[in-house]
Amino acid sequence: MKISINRLKDYIPFDLSTKEIADLLTAGGLEVEGVTTYESVKGSLNGVVVGEVLSCEPHPNADKLSLTKVDLGNEIVPIVCGAPNVAKGQKVPVATVGAILYPSSGESFEIKKAKIRGEVSLGMICAEDELGLGAGHDGILVLDTDLPNGSPVGPLFDIKQTEVLEIGLTPNRADAASHLGVARDLKALLKKDLVLTDVDAFTIDNSDRIIEVSVADNEDCPRYSGLTLSNVKVAPSPKWLQDYLKAIGLEPINNVVDITNFILHDLGQPLHAFDADKIQGNKIEVKRMPSGTKFVTLDGKERELSGEELMICDESEGLCIAGTLGGLDSGVSEQTSTIFLESACFGTDVVRKGAQFHGIKTDASFRFERGTDPNMPVFALKMAALLIKELTGAVVSSPITDIYPDPVADFEIPVSYRHVDRLIGQEIGKERIKEILESLEIKVSNETESGFVAVVKPYRVDVTREADSIEEVLRIYGFESIPLKEDYQADFLAEHPEKDTNKLQYRVSEMLAGIGYSEIMTNSLTKSSYATQASFLDQEKDVVILNKLSEDLGVLRQSLLFTGLEVLAHNINRRQKDLKLFEFGTVYAKGSEGYDEGQRLSLFLTGNATRENWMQAVKAVTFTDLYAVVEALLTKLNISNQEVNVIETSPYLFGLELVVNKKPVGHIGLLSPEVGKLADVKQEVYFAELDWTRLTKLAKSQGKFQEISKFPEVRRDLSLVIDQEITFDQIKQLATTAGGKLLKRINVFDMYKGDKLEEGKKAYALSFYLQDNQQTLTDKVIDKTMGKLMQTFEKNAGALIRK
Repeated sequence: MKISINRLKDYIPFDLSTKEIADLLTAGGLEVEGVTTYESVKGSLNGVVVGEVLSCEPHPNADKLSLTKVDLGNEIVPIVCGAPNVAKGQKVPVATVGAILYPSSGESFEIKKAKIRGEVSLGMICAEDELGLGAGHDGILVLDTDLPNGSPVGPLFDIKQTEVLEIGLTPNRADAASHLGVARDLKALLKKDLVLTDVDAFTIDNSDRIIEVSVADNEDCPRYSGLTLSNVKVAPSPKWLQDYLKAIGLEPINNVVDITNFILHDLGQPLHAFDADKIQGNKIEVKRMPSGTKFVTLDGKERELSGEELMICDESEGLCIAGTLGGLDSGVSEQTSTIFLESACFGTDVVRKGAQFHGIKTDASFRFERGTDPNMPVFALKMAALLIKELTGAVVSSPITDIYPDPVADFEIPVSYRHVDRLIGQEIGKERIKEILESLEIKVSNETESGFVAVVKPYRVDVTREADSIEEVLRIYGFESIPLKEDYQADFLAEHPEKDTNKLQYRVSEMLAGIGYSEIMTNSLTKSSYATQASFLDQEKDVVILNKLSEDLGVLRQSLLFTGLEVLAHNINRRQKDLKLFEFGTVYAKGSEGYDEGQRLSLFLTGNATRENWMQAVKAVTFTDLYAVVEALLTKLNISNQEVNVIETSPYLFGLELVVNKKPVGHIGLLSPEVGKLADVKQEVYFAELDWTRLTKLAKSQGKFQEISKFPEVRRDLSLVIDQEITFDQIKQLATTAGGKLLKRINVFDMYKGDKLEEGKKAYALSFYLQDNQQTLTDKVIDKTMGKLMQTFEKNAGALIRK
């Protein structure tokens, strides 16, 4: 939001610098994000002075140039001029050496000492367009002035300059969305009186054009005011009004529309001007229109009404979407001679819904959506009417219509002095508290020794509780005025999590990307047919979208599987068959007590692990390729002691369930062809889906580190013949228990199933790595440890040891 310093001074006279005002407002809660300078003429004609032509002779070396001598007050300088109308005795604008000019068209340029056709030129006698004052270029400007030579020419052209504050308005401070609103804060901060515009001169000239008004629902429109003005002459606005609008980033349109924009940004009260001759039946109706009604707005777009937005209508059609945007046909044009001026207070919800439905954001809707002052419409109407009369020669041709059946009462908030001191952190005195509140137009009533009632005007939509009132006191008193003490403590201190889930996700994403995986993001909406065709999904748990756009986007996903498979299918169909993908996403399910959401991490691996080249043969991806990634991921999160259970149910041909602390955290395996075909994927896909919510809870913020052992590692191999039902994970757990601290890791380097073994058996070739961090292992210790391992395998796994 842009606020002109010059206009602020009209409300609150002050002599502080713009930086001091910006710092003051920021400390008071209206953060000034930047300061810019508006100039009605760019550069403000700095370096351009009044000069008097003392002599004008033809250039000795050019037919169309003149050689002049010009008095600049403190010196007489030679200037070569090409204008046909330059003559002795003229007062002219001269751009001196070093001045920068911003012409009406083209790039800016600096005036430099020059030699033109052999003659020295120390400046430039300027035309209108060269100064950025217009388009004229027939000749130089001749000034009619008594100003002394060398005087700046800026005052001759009424050049306006103002600094503009860019305020980052927070959503709760709707009251400050205007120059008046900011001035109210300055009033309290500077302890000065507010100078309001006087509207006592407003009078009704006649009652020749009365327009009847009716409001269907006073909740949607608590207040509606309006009047008619006749003999309006629509024309460009005067320079002061155009400069005001340009300074705050608005483009002038015409005097009537510009006045409504001026009032909106000055008082925070949106207005709308209708061409009264286009109001059929001389009647305004504030109501809803049927769903599907076509309506063309000021931007030329035909819109279809939802039936929920509030409309300003005449006897037969809509004229305006209330509080949002006017209609194309009813707006003010050059032919308009009579206007109906609207000033209203609309409900925040109805304006917000209408603006969002149509995708419209205007300055008016911005304010109505947050809440406007219900006591402002008539004042704003009078101020606007006086300006329109002044600038267009209009007359007020109707009394003010003001439909306000249920005036909004002031808020009454009980406040305890004890609570003020407790929340602020120190006593600031009862008189100072009352002084601050009353400077913010918050009346103090029913005062007792222990407290009072704060009476808040309706325009302060953000002050509705005791804590809000205390915050008002504190922000004006000054946060920096409250000294911090070592023994300060809060009534409640939230526990900050030891780990940042966003950082954990970033770390894992970085790791996966580093080993060649690409991240995907898919739509949470998916096909309902997946749940009906896939046995591992429960159709009863589908979260169905009530206003679904299509059957393909009819339900929220229960798993990341199918949306990821659709990405695989898209790439495979374009001959990109070697894929490594991962996704962080949300899954949804309907539970017995409502809806459940959970964060998941999915991994997809398909195609070849290596590309074909002369150094190595093509190798297809395997289960172990994906399992290694999952293990690395768990290590990255410092999660240990994971267990696995074999699963051979849909969606997998075979797979493993990962368990930590006896609770599942995910599953990994080779997808069955039937599941892949549901998404049109016909090649083998290895898939893992991990419960990211649970993993982040299990993750440890720091891993444990130890010094690398100085003593050598020893490897011993064993071959075990075991039942096929026994998994490697079971063998690993037995080995970890039996090997103790000396067993650092275990690895399978070969596995055999075949006719050389009896039915139902398999053989594992295992490597065991032993190491002592304190000393070198002896053969006796190694043999004892291996013996214990073999005894454990034979006893607990029924293994046959091949020695």
